[in-house]
Amino acid sequence: MQRFLVLLYLSCGFGFGQITVIDSLTTYPVSYAAISFGNGNGLFADDQGQFVFTKKLYPDIDSLYISALGYKDLNLATKDLKQQLLLQPQTDVLDEVLIGVSLGRKFKTEKYKAYLDDDYYNCWLPTIESEIAVFIEHPDDKDRQLSSVIFPIALESKDWSQRKRSNADKKKFSTLFNVKFYTNNGGLPGKPLTYETVVFRATQKNGDSYTLDVTDYTLNMPKDGMFVSLQVMGYTDKAGRLLPNKKYKEIKRGSDVVKIPTNFRPLLPFTNEIDPHQTYVKRVFINNNQWVPFKKGSGFKSTLLDKGYYNYGIGYTAKVYKDE
Repeated sequence: MQRFLVLLYLSCGFGFGQITVIDSLTTYPVSYAAISFGNGNGLFADDQGQFVFTKKLYPDIDSLYISALGYKDLNLATKDLKQQLLLQPQTDVLDEVLIGVSLGRKFKTEKYKAYLDDDYYNCWLPTIESEIAVFIEHPDDKDRQLSSVIFPIALESKDWSQRKRSNADKKKFSTLFNVKFYTNNGGLPGKPLTYETVVFRATQKNGDSYTLDVTDYTLNMPKDGMFVSLQVMGYTDKAGRLLPNKKYKEIKRGSDVVKIPTNFRPLLPFTNEIDPHQTYVKRVFINNNQWVPFKKGSGFKSTLLDKGYYNYGIGYTAKVYKDE
């Protein structure tokens, strides 16, 4: 039934507005490309590089800005929109990826805990406009490789009066997240450590955290540390496919229509137990994608900052290699 409703929604509401982003050399779809609007909003293509855009849905949008890791950005007017959009690969970016640690070396595993919290008032409300990055320090001169990342997730009770009970029924969700890994560029997230697409789907069944195995990506930790980022992409169907839906709400205020970013479950718990500050945020579709620290004085207004909740407390495991 859910699939039928989605298809009906597409055929009736969008007409022929389905567009595919593809690699200009291989003609393969570009998964999860970011589709930015000139007004500070946007959406994502799905795993097949497809997204939906029509003037009926977005009457005030006259230009699109298409971007994806490893590709040159594409700007075009909506009047010139075609059913296939070609992205040009950036072959030079591969030189930035760190060389892997040699195989066969002995190592030990170290683990850093995640900071969990189900208090609604201590949580970040995810929107696709916001990407959160957390700094991971490299504590010594030993070679390290990231094995897994543990992302804290806050679950909401169906019955608000029972929200403090651990056995209360939780609200359901099925949400796709995008994960990126960056070098440390003077204390801010820099260039990507991998150009592979890394996504995961979280549901209420995962509990208070989601553990993402990243061993296949050979993420060797630079000596000056690295950043791990998280960004919500939207809700999915039961098969994990990204659903087509508007990523902002329209509220009429007098003669004006104000667009408000849509919040997605699950909420992301922040913590006041970490020192020093290590969390950074950027608005993906606005402010030229500039990273800023999540703290007072950086231009953010948030009740989290007022309470001293400055950090998203991810956990992780890493292989620590012995000296050769």
